[in-house]
Order: sequence, then C-alpha cells, then structure tokens
Amino acid sequence: DVQLVESGGGSAQTGGSLRLSCTASGHEYSGWCMAWFAQAPGKEREEVARYDTDGQTTYAPSAKGRFTISGDNAKNTVYLQMNSLKVEDTAMYYCAEARKLFNRCLYKYWGQGTQVTVS
Repeated sequence: DVQLVESGGGSAQTGGSLRLSCTASGHEYSGWCMAWFAQAPGKEREEVARYDTDGQTTYAPSAKGRFTISGDNAKNTVYLQMNSLKVEDTAMYYCAEARKLFNRCLYKYWGQGTQVTVS
C-alpha cells in the first residue's frame, strides 16, 4: 500500500498564499500520478491539479493561473503552491496517488486531508 502524508494547510486571507505538500511512501507502478483534490462542505470532491511521472501537469479551470503543482520525483513529493487565494478555495484538500495507465490516472490511495480556510 501507499501512504500519503500531507502538510501545509491552514488559514489565509483573501489574496494570500499557502503551500501544500504531499509525500508518498512509494509507488506501486513506474507510471504514476499525484494530485490534489478539494472538497468543500456539501460539495463533491474535485480534482484541482495533477502531476505525473513525466512532469506533466493539469489544472482545474478554477486553479489555472493561481495554483502551481510541482513535484520532486526522487522524494515522492508533490507541492501545491496556492496564490491569490479566494474565499471559495476554502475546502479540505486531499492528496491522491494513482497508477498512470494510457494517460489516465486511476486514483487508489488518499491522504487524510488538510484544511484550507480563506477569509
């Protein structure tokens, strides 16, 4: 199994920044993805940003231009730099790890979540 440890959540003011980190204990497959999902109260969990083995990144429309996902493959760690935060970014953020198969990410492992609150 893969364990994911998240850190970096907290409170910020509108327009501020936060940086989230997620470290995986390892990967079951040579091709993998790691992503951040956000779940606000009463809403479904949504993918915010994704990083894969090849360094490719994808973003939700709401995150483009404000958030940057990056990774350190040697450390099995991904980072989410969140800038220009908005109140609507308030959510529990979950890190997820997946096997990358035919350019799809099949999420199997999840972190415990880290709260981001913007006011």
